[in-house]
Amino acid sequence: MSTLKGARVEGARILVTGANRGIGLAFVEEALARGAATVYAGVRDPDDITPELAATGARVVRLEVTSADDIAAAAAACTDVNVLVNNAGYFGNHRLVETDDAAVARREMEVNYFAPLALTRAFAPVLAAQGGGSIVNVLSVAAIAPTPFMGGYSPSKAAALSLGGIARAELEPHGITVTSLIVGSVDTRMAAHVDGTKEQPRDIASVGLRAMARGEWTCDTDRMAVESRARLALDPVRYERGLGKLLHAASLSTKA
Repeated sequence: MSTLKGARVEGARILVTGANRGIGLAFVEEALARGAATVYAGVRDPDDITPELAATGARVVRLEVTSADDIAAAAAACTDVNVLVNNAGYFGNHRLVETDDAAVARREMEVNYFAPLALTRAFAPVLAAQGGGSIVNVLSVAAIAPTPFMGGYSPSKAAALSLGGIARAELEPHGITVTSLIVGSVDTRMAAHVDGTKEQPRDIASVGLRAMARGEWTCDTDRMAVESRARLALDPVRYERGLGKLLHAASLSTKA
């Protein structure tokens, strides 16, 4: 592993995508609390932001992550950025093969893979111009093994995990680190249908920013992520079969 360290949060200029709520909002709040000089909050509609985001004082930027025009405009406007947090995500909650809407999986891939790729391409020169910086990709335990009950979301996050590794190799000579966050069940709208204990978004953001600063390649951010990784390593076939059985479960729960 490289010894290249990531950007320090204190004094950083950070762009967070999907910043209106959930983990994105938590990254905005945590970065500001840790002394970031500027936080740009990327949202689809700057005229429709949550009161919680407005209260942070972050600089709101129009950024629909699947829009090439929005990405280009953000890169042109936020020229001092040295940290990019690719957080925006989409979970369509459809089956991958046996679906009645084949477009859902394409939308998941567009938001969860192609958008972080486009943002990385657009902002890599911006970070390099600052003398280096860091990119953080917010992923999921669904990235490390096929997760049938998450349909096209799982392969899209797996693709984004590979993106992180390839981008890291390409960008390291420019002083840019890439950290992939493997995240379990978090108390957000995306996990509203899941029962049981869920992590708080601020805790994920805190762990993620610390991992970034250390220059970690991949970080399991919470107990579910750590335990999932361990079960996968111990018996991959049993772990994947267990995920497959959940496809037919009446409800989903974080409880063992």
